[in-house]
Amino acid sequence: MDSLTEQVKKMVGSYGTVRVGIATRQTLEGGPPSTDLTFIMPEARSAITFAIPLNKKYIRPFLAKEDRLSHEGDNLQANMLVTGIAAHLAKHLEQKGFPSQGVVANEFYREEPGIGRLGMHPDLSHRYLAVRSGVGWFGFSGNVITPEYGAAVILGTCVTSAELEPTDPLPSEDNYCNRCKLCLASCCSGLMDPEKETKVTLGGRDFTYAQRRNYLRCEFVCGGMTGLHPTKKWSTWSPGRFFIPEDDRAFREAMIQGIKAYDRRPPMEGGFPHILMRSNLYLTCGNCQLICWPDLEDRKENFRILTSSGAVIQRPDGSLERVSPEKAEAYVMSLDEEKRALYT
Repeated sequence: MDSLTEQVKKMVGSYGTVRVGIATRQTLEGGPPSTDLTFIMPEARSAITFAIPLNKKYIRPFLAKEDRLSHEGDNLQANMLVTGIAAHLAKHLEQKGFPSQGVVANEFYREEPGIGRLGMHPDLSHRYLAVRSGVGWFGFSGNVITPEYGAAVILGTCVTSAELEPTDPLPSEDNYCNRCKLCLASCCSGLMDPEKETKVTLGGRDFTYAQRRNYLRCEFVCGGMTGLHPTKKWSTWSPGRFFIPEDDRAFREAMIQGIKAYDRRPPMEGGFPHILMRSNLYLTCGNCQLICWPDLEDRKENFRILTSSGAVIQRPDGSLERVSPEKAEAYVMSLDEEKRALYT
């Protein structure tokens, strides 16, 4: 009979995952708090991490601002699928006598002194477990990139008391990331530092990616408060046009202004509840993840599509429209002062 480790890997693979790896408390030793398996379950010994691909046929229409809802729906379904796989695997292992717990794919944050969940630090980092167990590498952006699908994947994890055999990281020399930095160029918020790196040590192995600046940058843009690139030549799917501060210390005030405006905008189609939002959250960005496909020419084409897609405006009925940068500017400036304040 196969070992329990092989049984688990085959089981997860049968559900349509593209990569699966196993980390243990030993292979994660020395990592940040979000790699502590005992935070999830005191008796934890191992974790199974896996990746489900996003549907690529929806990505380029999303980048081109031709179709937002198809990718948003696919993204939500992929998150629910990996969460469900993790929960199902946990129940399977429990029935074999090993207490286990599935970890949600996203949107669960640690309660921290003074800030509650606003720090947005996860209960467990799927990213760190994924690179340590061979599911993928870190790209420059800090997103996990896989050999088959690049960064266009959703990660999931099941933590278990079973003593499973750990899998090795992927060979660093095979990492396709050539520091093209198109992920950085596609980020309106300037989250990634172009020069400085973060190093994480997990079980004696070092992993690096671009140092991230104030995370409020990502929340400001990916949260949909704003989306206009500093060049004003293109935007995300957000109709917001608020100035993105260069100084990290200015983001608290920018977020306060942005959230107040966001909550007063007409509701858009789609969206979903989020624990940190009063209004629905809409998928308007994620460009650094979506643009990063394994082939460099594909990445260049994704970037071309994104940056030639114009800018988004919102009509009074809440609908979004893609127009040229010049028309977007003229439309927003034509609004009365009260309505214009919702966007700029």
